[in-house]
Amino acid sequence: MSYVVIISLVFAVMTVTFLARTLRCVRRGRFVRAGGCCAGGVLSAAVAAAGIVLLFSYMSYERLTAETRVASLEFRRISPEEHQARLMLPGERDRFFILRGDEWQIDARIVTWRPPATILGLEPIYQLERLSGRYAEIDRERSETRTVHALAPRRAMDLWSIARRFPALMPGIDAHYGTATYVPMADGARYDVNLTRDALITRPANEAASVAVGNWDTDGN
Repeated sequence: MSYVVIISLVFAVMTVTFLARTLRCVRRGRFVRAGGCCAGGVLSAAVAAAGIVLLFSYMSYERLTAETRVASLEFRRISPEEHQARLMLPGERDRFFILRGDEWQIDARIVTWRPPATILGLEPIYQLERLSGRYAEIDRERSETRTVHALAPRRAMDLWSIARRFPALMPGIDAHYGTATYVPMADGARYDVNLTRDALITRPANEAASVAVGNWDTDGN
């Protein structure tokens, strides 16, 4: 991360320098040289801006050094069609959501690095994005009201979104979804969600969840 800060500062200083030279050349009537300085300033500003986006995104995401438990969820049935999900994240206050249907899924944004970005020495990063419910029956999934909850705020500058939309501008950056497969909701069931470098893995954390998953598999889902 120190490399990113240094590179951003260097190119920010270069941008200011090119701007000053551009203004000086314009005042002296050296318009060709002013154009060259302006082009250099634009290029330096672009690199500095990319570094700032990378820095802010890296600081706002969580680091992923190995398979990591990123969340736990506990469910309480409040009606035949609804469960209250208690989302427990490390270092944060518990959050509660209402999910409709029979099953739930959690999604995360994951950013990993490949050459040339690996020279920066950055760890893979992630951010939990959404929690959703669904119905096991396809007809009900099409006709009934679904529930999807955002787990992270939208940001104007986000490395993951930029890398997905403009991959040519972000060489060395892989931005993809990690998605846990749908698993059943059940009263009292508790699950742990682990994240590897490319996928989310959901595991039962108590007997109620193990029974729910066992019955779910028996039903052929």
